[in-house]
Amino acid sequence: MTTKWNLDPAHSEITFKVRHMMISNVKGEFKDFNVELDAEDDTFKNVKVKATVDTASINTNNTDRDNHLKSAEFFNTEEFPQITFESDSLTNNGSGTLTINGVSKPITLDVDFGGTNVDPWGQTKAGFSFEGKINRKDFGLNWNAALETGGVMVSDEVKIAGELQFVKA
Repeated sequence: MTTKWNLDPAHSEITFKVRHMMISNVKGEFKDFNVELDAEDDTFKNVKVKATVDTASINTNNTDRDNHLKSAEFFNTEEFPQITFESDSLTNNGSGTLTINGVSKPITLDVDFGGTNVDPWGQTKAGFSFEGKINRKDFGLNWNAALETGGVMVSDEVKIAGELQFVKA
């Protein structure tokens, strides 16, 4: 018998960073996402992970850039409204399948299980942090522009990270 853990969105975030113009990072986040865990026990050794991210919820604190990222040149949110991640492991580097723009690839995330605790209302909570890197071109996110000084506008490597808190069902 497995235990279901539901995402606590008020205490969770998924963020990303990408190098811009070869000189600095631009940060962003996805505002709307859900992650479900089905675990055998509170150690999360055997767990099924299913995450969905609403691509139209991308936020980089710049409306023009966000609209460009939602366009067919990047996430194509009309045709591909969700990013998904599925895994059978969250401990000792969570390996799973990431799907962006209809392209599925295996990735490995560095996952840190923060433990469990009971909140003042008697709910059991579990916390995880994760980080990883992907090559955006592996998922068809190919847009770029050359710079006069050499190099490119947007790096291929994207750093992804998250803080996730769950409530035991």
